[in-house]
Amino acid sequence: MNKNIIKPIIADADAISHAADLLRQGRLVAFPTETVYGLGADAGNPNAVANIFKAKGRPADHPLIVHIANIESLGNWANTVPEAALKLADRFWPGPLAMILNKKPEVPLAVTGGQQTVGLRMPDHPVALALLKSFGGGIAAPSANRFCRISPTLAVHVSEELGDAVDMILDGGACLVGVESTIIDLSVSRPRLLRPGHITSQEIEAVLQTELMIPSASKPAGIRAPGMMAVHYAPTTPTIRCPAEQLPDRIQQLIADGKRIGLLSYQLEITPTDQIRVLRLPEQARDYAQRLYAALRELDSLSLDLILVEQPPQTEPWRAINDRLSKAAATAWLL
Repeated sequence: MNKNIIKPIIADADAISHAADLLRQGRLVAFPTETVYGLGADAGNPNAVANIFKAKGRPADHPLIVHIANIESLGNWANTVPEAALKLADRFWPGPLAMILNKKPEVPLAVTGGQQTVGLRMPDHPVALALLKSFGGGIAAPSANRFCRISPTLAVHVSEELGDAVDMILDGGACLVGVESTIIDLSVSRPRLLRPGHITSQEIEAVLQTELMIPSASKPAGIRAPGMMAVHYAPTTPTIRCPAEQLPDRIQQLIADGKRIGLLSYQLEITPTDQIRVLRLPEQARDYAQRLYAALRELDSLSLDLILVEQPPQTEPWRAINDRLSKAAATAWLL
């Protein structure tokens, strides 16, 4: 792939109008959402959608999420819109919640990974909403990075990752949520949580007044959705999670072995040296999530031998973070 850098363009009205024109031409536009930067194409154009998979190196059977401008657009993509979807959209849209619904026959299989369901969400970002309004249709958009790599939360991350495989990058600043949307499957009789995110399962259950099904590794969901692979969001540098109480001894051992390491901590205080680069993230889960991917990218750029991640709490507010870390990093006892 040609890695000539495409410079991000500040997302003013003229830039957004030009981006919409590019989408109509079947070309690729990266744009900010509240979660991460997306790599967008006309969701109604299978050839344009195919360009997403080519740019990312993404397998064609991996479905994409279609971004829409308003709740009324649900009916343009979903064969039926259940009451649960309307309740969730009314409460959480625009916002970081994607819903899986049974698709209309005319929705391209290229978008759905060959499945009869489609993922839909209305992003909560002024640039994304302005682009959707200007374009006038659905925009299929996974994260704007190479397949299985760390998702981008700044425009510069997109240019570093994709080079000129993308036709335009709209710069809307740093993403405020920082991890991908919660995904709820409403294509079956009982709602299922397919991917945790900023919106928690308890918040969704409070709206639906029912308990969500949460598929396990032994009983998978039986449907493909973004972010469900065992390895994802991963740095190229070997990365492991480690409980805080084990970190000092692990660090001493690695330094004694001459390793150059990075540490992503949130409570443990370690003094940086020539052999260890330390980045400390906030102790609140939502602030931690907003900075997580940028911190992993920074450490990954330093040609280190290993990245250590202090294991966050295993509690509900940290569910989405632990999900991403479980896919980006092994646990300490695996090494």
